[in-house]
Amino acid sequence: MINKRRKFLKTACAPVAFSMFGISLIEACSKEDNSTITNNLNNQNNSSGSTSDNSVTIDLENSMFTSLNNVGGWINYSTENMLLLRITSTEIRAFSNVCPHQGSQNSWSYNNSKFRCASHGRSFEDSCSGGLTCYTATLQGSTLTVTR
Repeated sequence: MINKRRKFLKTACAPVAFSMFGISLIEACSKEDNSTITNNLNNQNNSSGSTSDNSVTIDLENSMFTSLNNVGGWINYSTENMLLLRITSTEIRAFSNVCPHQGSQNSWSYNNSKFRCASHGRSFEDSCSGGLTCYTATLQGSTLTVTR
């Protein structure tokens, strides 16, 4: 009798709780069609740069980084867990690839000066005060150095 009661409580309590609190308890943020998400996940090769304990040096002449040649171009440099964005001809910003809201990675699109997390639909400004962790990025010629 006790095992039957335990089994009933395990299977019946969750649906009852969800009906009382609403499905928003499970998914607090909106989820939209991810078909327009640009995921540059081809960056699994780190031959384009070198890494030390707290900095990454990147050779922008490597073909992996051609999207950074134009202002507004960006890349999900997943090997180093960073989002890189060309702001001007002399500035590239580097951000963490981890969503501060739910910890999602590699699910980003970029439009109108905002990164959008495909996991839950939240947008983050491309300024270093926009919610994403921003790293110090120094551009000298075709060499980008990012310090975390």
